[in-house]
Amino acid sequence: MPYRGGMADPAQSETTTEIHTAAIVFNPIKVDETKLRAAVATAEKAAGWGPSLWFETSEEDPGGGQTRRALAANARIVMAAGGDGTVRAVAEALRGSTVPIALLPSGTGNLLARNLGLTLDNLPQSLSTAFTGSDRKIDLGVVEARRPDGSKDSYVFLVMAGLGLDADMIANTNPKLKARVGWLAYVDAIIRSLKGSSRLRIRYQLDSQPARTLNAHTVLIGNCGSLPANILLLPEAAVDDGIFDIVALRPDGFFGWVQIWVKIVWENGVLRRSQVGRKLMSLTREVRTLRYMKGAQLVMRLESPQEFELDGDSFGKAIAVKATVDPLALTVRIPASL
Repeated sequence: MPYRGGMADPAQSETTTEIHTAAIVFNPIKVDETKLRAAVATAEKAAGWGPSLWFETSEEDPGGGQTRRALAANARIVMAAGGDGTVRAVAEALRGSTVPIALLPSGTGNLLARNLGLTLDNLPQSLSTAFTGSDRKIDLGVVEARRPDGSKDSYVFLVMAGLGLDADMIANTNPKLKARVGWLAYVDAIIRSLKGSSRLRIRYQLDSQPARTLNAHTVLIGNCGSLPANILLLPEAAVDDGIFDIVALRPDGFFGWVQIWVKIVWENGVLRRSQVGRKLMSLTREVRTLRYMKGAQLVMRLESPQEFELDGDSFGKAIAVKATVDPLALTVRIPASL
């Protein structure tokens, strides 16, 4: 989509003054543009910033091209106003830049905002953070996918990458149903995904370790640990530690899924949050249905093409995937108090 300024022209953004300019990359389907423009105008004036630059995303370009134009226009910060797809696209374009991303959460996921403890439903507070907060560097995940036709694609992710049932579920999610009921739409997708053969046989190599074989329904590579509904999937994951936390789900029948549910919801979500609970956890054995690993690079080769997902969005099928950490490659604006 063309630049939709209305408030400032990128060609005129370079001035001799010290007035800073922000850029807003927004998804018109996810946000109320009129409300957002009014809130930004109030916040930028209060912070002493100049008129912001506005860039609308499109189906063809979910935010990367708009972010590069914002950088060319000397924007001092780029705000991502939309869902997880908008945030991921903006972050990919900002990779390695000193210009921070600010999150104006919208949509059903808001995965990075949740993991950073940011406000999800208070636009004035999110804008105050964007204009007056402090900066924090975080890791990015970089995925190189080999397609069934032999071609390669490269992407970044901020929260999690997944193969197997997780990715099938997302690929099978009805977008219209998701728009109406949010994350409940995934229940319908899970049911449809389970009808097929969901067990994967994977040849993998973690860092410089010897190659091994793994059978699993799902493999999740985490830069962060939490999912919506406050589900703590990877309790030891940290967004700035330079390594991935990885989990393979390999249940054997219904009882295996029950074990996974108890582990994730009860132990990670309840017991781990208290000292007494953590002591109780130390007395229990690890379940065979979950396998946890850590590493900075994971290469997986698949017996057949499989769906893969990044930050809750489907990215098609791959026959091999290499995930690598890019340490502290993204700067995120957070509240000054954090």
